[in-house]
Amino acid sequence: MSTSAAYKMPLHLQISDMLAREIQSGLLINGEKLAPERQMAAGLNISVGTLRKALYELEQKGMLQRIHGSGNYVHHSAGTENIYSLFNLELIDGEGAPTAQLLSIDEKLKTDDLPQFGKSDRAFRFRRVRMLGSVAAALEEIWLDGSYASSISEADVSDSLYLFYKEHLGFWITRTEDRVSVASIPEWAPGDWAASRSRHFGYIERQSRDQHGNSAEFSRTWFDPETVQFVSRR
Repeated sequence: MSTSAAYKMPLHLQISDMLAREIQSGLLINGEKLAPERQMAAGLNISVGTLRKALYELEQKGMLQRIHGSGNYVHHSAGTENIYSLFNLELIDGEGAPTAQLLSIDEKLKTDDLPQFGKSDRAFRFRRVRMLGSVAAALEEIWLDGSYASSISEADVSDSLYLFYKEHLGFWITRTEDRVSVASIPEWAPGDWAASRSRHFGYIERQSRDQHGNSAEFSRTWFDPETVQFVSRR
């Protein structure tokens, strides 16, 4: 089955997760005072109300301390997590909140070019355009082992597949291994990407394991090195 739309994560959750990533990576340090809310909202091109919802989410996670009359302060607590903590692509000129446009979901027999993973000979293949802010930054092809679901509804799939796995399929990804190289973009690349077939793109192959250590997923990501960089912070 194919689709051009999917569940979109609310904007305030996108913003809170972006800020959470910056806190966990050390871009925002423990005890640092954030800019005034109106200034932050203007910089992010969102309303103050949306920003306050995002900050409330961070406060609930224990990643932010809001002091009345003083401001908002980073509170980095070990053990807190965010939706995109395993997402390693950033815009060269700024991070950009990750979202995704779902192109298709298909249940298929695993193809010969895939590495060995999972327990089933079938898998669910997701193809997506990954957005960073308003920039179409990468193409993704994700293969989820067929043992984790009997069917998948495109209406339930969120921008974060890892969030979808946790909320709808009852498992979560705890460990990944990335191999980074270069490659041409795939034949299924949509629209404007087709004009770039003669160029080489950054290429990531990822093997992911669930909370029990089982190999759950294999993915391929193609990204444009002129606008996007691979960054791993641990």
